[in-house]
Amino acid sequence: MNNLTQSEWLSKLPLLQEVMEKKEVLWKNPLIEPTTAGLAKTSLSQEDVTDARQRLERFAPYLAKVFPDTAVNDGIIESTLTPIPKMKNVLERDFDINIPGQLLLKQDNALPISGSIKARGGIYEVLKHAETLAMKHQLLTDTYDYRQFAESKFQQLFAKHKIAVGSTGNLGLSIGIMSAQLGFNVTVHMSADAKQWKKDLLRSKGVHVVEYKDDYSKAVEEGRRQADADPSCHFIDDENSTDLFMGYAVAGERVAAQLKEQHIVVDQDHPLFVYLPCGVGGGPGGVAFGLKLVFGDHVHCLFAEPTHSPCMMIGMMTGLHDKISVADFSLDNKTVADGLAVGTASAFVGKTMEPFLAGCYTVKDRTLFKLLKELADSENIWLEPSALAGMAGPVQVIMSNIPSADSSKATHLVWATGGNMVPEEEMQSYYQQGEN
Repeated sequence: MNNLTQSEWLSKLPLLQEVMEKKEVLWKNPLIEPTTAGLAKTSLSQEDVTDARQRLERFAPYLAKVFPDTAVNDGIIESTLTPIPKMKNVLERDFDINIPGQLLLKQDNALPISGSIKARGGIYEVLKHAETLAMKHQLLTDTYDYRQFAESKFQQLFAKHKIAVGSTGNLGLSIGIMSAQLGFNVTVHMSADAKQWKKDLLRSKGVHVVEYKDDYSKAVEEGRRQADADPSCHFIDDENSTDLFMGYAVAGERVAAQLKEQHIVVDQDHPLFVYLPCGVGGGPGGVAFGLKLVFGDHVHCLFAEPTHSPCMMIGMMTGLHDKISVADFSLDNKTVADGLAVGTASAFVGKTMEPFLAGCYTVKDRTLFKLLKELADSENIWLEPSALAGMAGPVQVIMSNIPSADSSKATHLVWATGGNMVPEEEMQSYYQQGEN
């Protein structure tokens, strides 16, 4: 723990005591800077995001061809931005608080192909790898029509190559489904907390699933080790991949367009607060970076984590990132929010987000279940538990007196990260726990 004992850290950062006690807390990032200063500190840029957007546009005709549920949007994988005024009323009632601004839900729970935010980055990295291989082997006869990726000569090439990933579930679904469709030999290394239905679904698609009795970090470590020993294997590294990050970052421009369509202004007088459930950090980090590129200092992004697994909060608070774990503060990393059950955060994301992130907050599992039931009852929108972590955001920022959070001109955007592929009986089980 960087030569400091647990008690020394608690003395230095008193909020860690409440984190250890598994209380719902909000940490404000003291290192946040003006966006222009933050961008000067990173090697990532708008050009990287533009490159990712253009690649996804090239592949759109192919996706529309092989995944019919993407055809309605011409092969662009995107979700709706939905006002949820009834849920806002529920939050105000539950927490005895006034939320003057409007509340929106970014419905990545309904993204096509794999039904979660991971469809953004995961599918993008697989497509980029496929494009790189096709170019290397001179298979792209027409660079204007990527529907050719469905042809047998491409599948024969990809069958000689492997893709691997370590996952708690949703990233594995995105990587597995996309890779198998293209013809790759794909292996998903799944942690102990991954849901059985996700493993079953992957196996039904021809994906090789390796199960571990340990947590996410072990699954990633083993996946990386095995891939390193095989030159034909491309390991998709959720902790360190800039390609994944850029796939997520494309969301910034798209959200800006959706807000404009709904005549919602974002500027100094009309701040945008965005609440992003966080596991190892790649998905929320990429989205937050993309939003910062578009809206600069007028958007305030916060990461939401389970009280038992606040790896990003602890990593950023201490400045140690991946050199410190939730276990170092006697937390067990056990949570119903399987996609957020991560003990050690990505150093790449933590360091990248230091000048950009407004803060992190924690949520109890019982709060997730309660919010799940209430969103279903009020808006008839069904999310998996981890996706509800963002819903507590408006309450947290207003109760913590974050400047402008209680403005009537503010917009609060909750990022719904997954849910529409959850089996009906599993979802009903979640709902029952919300009732209890």
